[in-house]
Amino acid sequence: MIEVRKSEDRGRTKLGWLTSYHSFSFNRYYDPANVHFGPLRVLNDDTVMPGTGFGAHPHDNMEVVTYVLDGALRHRDSTGTDGVIRTGEVQRMTAGTGIEHSEYNDSNTAPVHFLQVWFLPNREGLSPSYEQKAFAKEQRRNVLLPVASGQKEQGSLLVNQEVTMYVSSLDAARELAHEIGSRRGVYLYLVDGKLSVGDVRLAKGDAVKVTQEKRIQVRADANAEFVVFDVPLNE
Repeated sequence: MIEVRKSEDRGRTKLGWLTSYHSFSFNRYYDPANVHFGPLRVLNDDTVMPGTGFGAHPHDNMEVVTYVLDGALRHRDSTGTDGVIRTGEVQRMTAGTGIEHSEYNDSNTAPVHFLQVWFLPNREGLSPSYEQKAFAKEQRRNVLLPVASGQKEQGSLLVNQEVTMYVSSLDAARELAHEIGSRRGVYLYLVDGKLSVGDVRLAKGDAVKVTQEKRIQVRADANAEFVVFDVPLNE
């Protein structure tokens, strides 16, 4: 089964310094049909204006993955970490027993565009930790590149959940396939471009939920940037 989630159906937060699109219920946006997909709890597509950002705020018992699409995002947290996540880099933060962090645009002239992803962990009470890695665009070109996983994917950041997050930059007319295991599902989010998943055509900001399928086939109808989440499902 392939269920389409159109771009215009997402939640939106629009402030002077922030534009955020919510694929799942978040903050004041609540959609009972889109609270989570397996352990995938949050997928926000955020653009933060120059010199602004999210002040210090707490998290606990959550796996937070940040993928910077364009620009530079400064991260500070209560473990003493202070660094910048740049275009193509991915950060994994285990909130565990509790952590406080802030995220600011590191530029005073250009916006920063990033995805923020939350996974429910496979167990509570973990020690807070942090990991970051750069992935070159060529690494994800015409492949599904695992960047964060609890599935022992080589080269990816470790997430404390049986999920895998893939990123891809697919050239026009190229195709990719992905096998889906038993009791698992796929959430695909199109960051930019045009993509077909089977017979379903997607435009920028669209997504699909894939359940009860053994395989998906994707084709780029134009150059496409997208992410794929392979997650366990209870049903």
